[in-house]
Amino acid sequence: MPALDLSIDVALLAAAVIDVPSESHHEGHLADLVEQALEGYVHLQLVRHGNTLVARTMTGKAERVLIGGHLDTIPGAGNLPHRLEGDRLYGLGACDMKGGLAIALSLAATVTNPVRDVTYVFYECEEVGSQFNGLQHIVEREPGLLDATLAILMEPSNAGIEAGCQGTLRAEIHLTGVRAHSARSWMGVNAIHSAGEVLSRLENYVPRNPVVDGLTYREGFSAVGIRGGIAGNVIPDECVVTVNHRFAPDRTLAQAKAHVEEVFDGYEVVFIDEADAARPGLDQTAAAAFVTAVGVEPQPKFGWTDVARFTALGTPALNFGPGDPSIAHQVGEWVSVAQLRSCHERLLAWLTTKG
Repeated sequence: MPALDLSIDVALLAAAVIDVPSESHHEGHLADLVEQALEGYVHLQLVRHGNTLVARTMTGKAERVLIGGHLDTIPGAGNLPHRLEGDRLYGLGACDMKGGLAIALSLAATVTNPVRDVTYVFYECEEVGSQFNGLQHIVEREPGLLDATLAILMEPSNAGIEAGCQGTLRAEIHLTGVRAHSARSWMGVNAIHSAGEVLSRLENYVPRNPVVDGLTYREGFSAVGIRGGIAGNVIPDECVVTVNHRFAPDRTLAQAKAHVEEVFDGYEVVFIDEADAARPGLDQTAAAAFVTAVGVEPQPKFGWTDVARFTALGTPALNFGPGDPSIAHQVGEWVSVAQLRSCHERLLAWLTTKG
């Protein structure tokens, strides 16, 4: 793979970044290319942790902002290399989030004397478990590298601002029965049949649409998996239904967990994965100023993103990047060239214009 040329048009750079495979846990080659591309710029101080790179301007400005993007993608599905059709740049991770990554790389290389100091973070393992997340590793090992008055995550947001994020919980609902030969089914209790009540509660569940700091969030409660069964002639004595609850940022993680337990009162509930929500934070001075500078109306973020990590650190954070989040992770995902250039131009102006 040739070296990354960070001086080229941002759409061409995005295409080059797409063509470097970087599925989660396999970001090493892309991390190497990013490091090699950035180390020639004297205005940047580089720090590497594993396959996560931090590049900082050190001009002594009173304000420091952070622009972050993850290197990894979900597993491929025959969608490499990239292809360009009109305004659409297709390829693995084009939307989530090689397009945003290309913008951040271009800015890191070309904005040599920003009006506010910038910390760029290119991190590994966002698409997998939190214990592997490169940002989380920095939080644990060298949190000072992430100090900022505002964090911008280049997650796909249709070139608009998506504020905050919803939290997520995954839980297993455990059902028990009595094992028996299926020829004598009346002698057992079928645990899979017992799942009907669990599914009925989900089917009849009415999710909230709370307004938080002026933004309307849409919660969800869904069955995302079910397992059970021993053999073709055995009444199963165990069944597990996995549910996912997406909750708005007016609830804490503890409140959301209590709500899941309330919905499934009478059943054994085991939480297997959890991530707190993040309030929009639009009342924070730095976030409000960015919204004014970019000139777009903020929308709520329905999915979970790493803005929650910065919120936990006390740093206001927003999602702002190219790409339609509704097509992220699809085999045919794409990013608009017009959005690539729009996001790039707005961030460039924000980083170089006083005011």
